Amino acid sequence: MKIKTKNSDYKSVMAMAREERKKPLRPNIFFRSLLGGLSWPTLKKVHFKLEKKNMERLGKKECALFLMNHSSFIDLKIASCILYPRPFNIICEADGFVGKEGLMRAIGCIPTHKFVSETSLVKDMMYSVRTLKDSILLYPEASYSFDGTTPTPLPESLGKMIKLLKIPVVMIETFGAFHRDPLYNRLQIRKVDVSAKMEYLLSPEDAEKMSVDEINAAIRPHFGFDHFKWQKENGVKIGENFRADGLSSVLYKCPHCHKEGMMKSSGTTIKCTSCGEEWSLEEDGSIKNKNGNDTFTSIPSWSKWEREEVEKEIDEGRYKVDVKVKILMQRGNSAIFDIGNGRLVHTEEGFHLKSDDKALDFRRYPLDNYSVASDLYWYEKGDMISIGDAEKVFYCFPIEKCDVAAKVRMATEYIYREANEALEENKKAK
Repeated sequence: MKIKTKNSDYKSVMAMAREERKKPLRPNIFFRSLLGGLSWPTLKKVHFKLEKKNMERLGKKECALFLMNHSSFIDLKIASCILYPRPFNIICEADGFVGKEGLMRAIGCIPTHKFVSETSLVKDMMYSVRTLKDSILLYPEASYSFDGTTPTPLPESLGKMIKLLKIPVVMIETFGAFHRDPLYNRLQIRKVDVSAKMEYLLSPEDAEKMSVDEINAAIRPHFGFDHFKWQKENGVKIGENFRADGLSSVLYKCPHCHKEGMMKSSGTTIKCTSCGEEWSLEEDGSIKNKNGNDTFTSIPSWSKWEREEVEKEIDEGRYKVDVKVKILMQRGNSAIFDIGNGRLVHTEEGFHLKSDDKALDFRRYPLDNYSVASDLYWYEKGDMISIGDAEKVFYCFPIEKCDVAAKVRMATEYIYREANEALEENKKAK
């Protein structure tokens, strides 16, 4: 999948007239049928099966908030088929509107920017439910899991949103979707069967009686997945000879020499070019060191160690990512604009992005982002870190070969958590 881009500069893009926020549209039965019809062949190919739990509680014409874990591009195809013919609006990333706004609105999409506070999104969701009488499909993690286990933290505002909407909450959890098309594997599809479980979680009456914290606590366990544990328990084998392609974007730090950005992955192996240690990614999802130095035997355990290492760097005041980047920018839906190169710096003080021509000088502080929109192989352009606000969004692509997208996401979440805890302690002290 590609995205429309144009060359420009920061000042010219900012001088463009801002597009007015448009109200959501109800997808008519033609587009609902078209989307479902186009999706069904893929589901048939993966021998899709659906398990339902307590779904008799949801009326056929009753609006609901459908929460779904975000595994891969097949997610929307699954939702389009299992929710048909129910009309629903889809909360999706605004870059998906670039060059195809009319189509995206016709199928019911509502644009938003990841990890950017937008009051207009809540208004759009209320309009969908109250005026259009549509259901809503929401991926609350907002980003794909890199390692198959650790999801992006759920927004603290989720419970508040559920109380405002006053509609039933239903969970859709997928199995096999991650292994069929993990983000790190560069859009290469594996032969894996896919299934899903759809469960009625909360009625409006349930939510009304609960506090926001209680709602969040009830939702959170349904996003505590472990795709590699599921793979082993179900005996799923990934036999493709490209299964480790791109894995160095996630496993970026060598557990033996501790060098970062020196990992290379292709075929079924991942290797440190600094110390020479080499691992193979087995068909059952386990990792084996070719010299018997099995410090970690799975992607999740290796990634968990990397997270601990990042947190240690932050605690000791050593954390800093400073990289030269190509900067793309979105402001509106006509195109993504290439505005030149610059530097992206991330520390405990937050993000600082400056362009080489000095026209752009943008900051985001620790409490501005509970996570960050980092992505792998974004629109086939490369690994990317995105920051922005309600007016503009920047997509930063490291120019020097360095795998920092996963590290920056982990660091952002920890820095936010520490800053938020400090803020709460200060409030209590007062």
